[in-house]
Amino acid sequence: MGFPKVRMRRLRTSDTMRRLVRETTVSVDDFVYPLFVRKGQGLKEPIESMTGCCHFSPDTIAHEAAEVASLGIPAVLLFGLPEKKDEIGSEAWAPDGAVQTAIREIRNVCPDLLIITDICLCAYTDSGHCGVIKDDRVDNDSTCRLLAKMALSHARAGADIVAPSDMMDGRVAAIRTALEDEGLCDVAIMSYAAKFASAFYGPFRDVAESAPSFGDRRTYQMDPANGDEAMREIALDVAEGADIIMVKPALCFMDIICRAKQRFDLPLAAYFVSGEYMMINAAAEAGLLDRDQAMMESLHCLKRAGADILITYFAKDAAGLLK
Repeated sequence: MGFPKVRMRRLRTSDTMRRLVRETTVSVDDFVYPLFVRKGQGLKEPIESMTGCCHFSPDTIAHEAAEVASLGIPAVLLFGLPEKKDEIGSEAWAPDGAVQTAIREIRNVCPDLLIITDICLCAYTDSGHCGVIKDDRVDNDSTCRLLAKMALSHARAGADIVAPSDMMDGRVAAIRTALEDEGLCDVAIMSYAAKFASAFYGPFRDVAESAPSFGDRRTYQMDPANGDEAMREIALDVAEGADIIMVKPALCFMDIICRAKQRFDLPLAAYFVSGEYMMINAAAEAGLLDRDQAMMESLHCLKRAGADILITYFAKDAAGLLK
């Protein structure tokens, strides 16, 4: 049966009708808002390379977290910047580190806000790589041991979820074992399970001061050309004890999100990364598109592809629109 008995436009006649039959919805409950913290007091410095984002000190990040919570956003994702870097990134597990202090400050102000912490050494090592360098390469196994120390430090400070982003083999198992041995069995692991060596991380590396001092990260982050390999990476992390899996970046990897959602029955996060975020901002600033429309269209498309959790610098703006 076709036209004129079937007129698809009948279900598009008004905004109310379109809302009624919409297949995919984006909710404020889907959002995780990333935040950047460094030591200090009263610090809130706008980041030139990322519109609307700031570097915070632990005291001011608590106020920012309170605003995030007031919008109904359920979680923040913390990235730390150290005072000093060294060969092994030792400040990453310091009890008085920026992230550890920020966790405690946020918990005092927002007891119900979920605190997720990024677990990686790239911002803490003097090489800018995600692990310990031996013979000009990142040493996998010694790095995993240090990542477990970092995760334990964050968990002891009060993190709800630790999120390893380094792409070392076996790091989820190392972290899970360390947490269990310490009695921290309720701390969840959100694994950057399929993290690609992407050009879209450019603004973030400036923000986190984590650009490699030599080479690149292609020996441990994934080749963007590979999809089957991503499924294998995710399966390994699930077997090692991941509670939530993640695909990063998001917009150019919706096929990976879709395949992962069809294959795995864990909550699936998509990280709408800095370069994707700034593409929309830059195009909007140039008058080439409507920022809010492009933002919400992108978020709906990621949900449609299969993402359950949206990690995005747009979270506050999107939450405001949804309200």
